[in-house]
Amino acid sequence: MSMKSQVKHHFGERFKYLTADNAKEAWEIILELEEEGTSIAIIISDWSMPGMNGDEFLRKVHARFPSIEKVIITGFADEKLVKALAKEIGPITCLKKPWDEKELIAAIHHAIES
Repeated sequence: MSMKSQVKHHFGERFKYLTADNAKEAWEIILELEEEGTSIAIIISDWSMPGMNGDEFLRKVHARFPSIEKVIITGFADEKLVKALAKEIGPITCLKKPWDEKELIAAIHHAIES
């Protein structure tokens, strides 16, 4: 929720900011948005989530929605795993926990411009 607060503080009401407690819930939100015709610019995922890790989740997202920009937040992921993920699904931003707000906002700006 602190990330959502930081992002919303910076971008204001320009965008919708949706959160999920796990990958299954996030996937359901993505599908609902697709059904409504709402485009998604960026997905920010934690590496460690219940039920499905963030790398698996982002692979799933990429398979169906390759144009969505992807950011992964991690406190412990092996850099080799992050590089392997990027090689598989294309450019990905990786932010280390605790994330730097300026880096987070820069990643979102980049996604919006893409």
